[in-house]
Amino acid sequence: MSENEQAAKAEAPIFHVVKLYLKDLSFESPNAPESFSVESEPKAEFNLDTKATQKDDDHYEVSLEVNVKVASGDGKILFMAEVSYGGLFMVKNVPSEHIPMVLGIDCPNILFPYVRQVISSVVLEGGYKPMVLDPINFAALFHHAQQQKAAQQGEKA
Repeated sequence: MSENEQAAKAEAPIFHVVKLYLKDLSFESPNAPESFSVESEPKAEFNLDTKATQKDDDHYEVSLEVNVKVASGDGKILFMAEVSYGGLFMVKNVPSEHIPMVLGIDCPNILFPYVRQVISSVVLEGGYKPMVLDPINFAALFHHAQQQKAAQQGEKA
């Protein structure tokens, strides 16, 4: 291998999952067992947030936090589930302008199936039908957040 090939290989972008882990989990079913016999169509509220923290030069922790609240038609809470799932990622030799996209799109896309599984399992263990979360378009969410940020900065100028 020539020196140029070795240098190019050494500078190639690296994206690596170091560790995936459940950071926090909460499940509440405040009206059980009465809530198991609710016949009205339940209403679900869903909130999602991502957080990224640089741990050292090449390592970032990304957390995906999901809150789900399901209520009966008359507003009684059936259950609430809160999950924070984290990942430690190595991001090396990636242009600095691309790192926010890696952390805001690629990492959450890796974490989301684990969050979905945890929520489905805990809801089932809580005595309810498993809840399957729909796929999330993290690219669209990221670009929308960037547009909002740019608009807010434009208003301040």
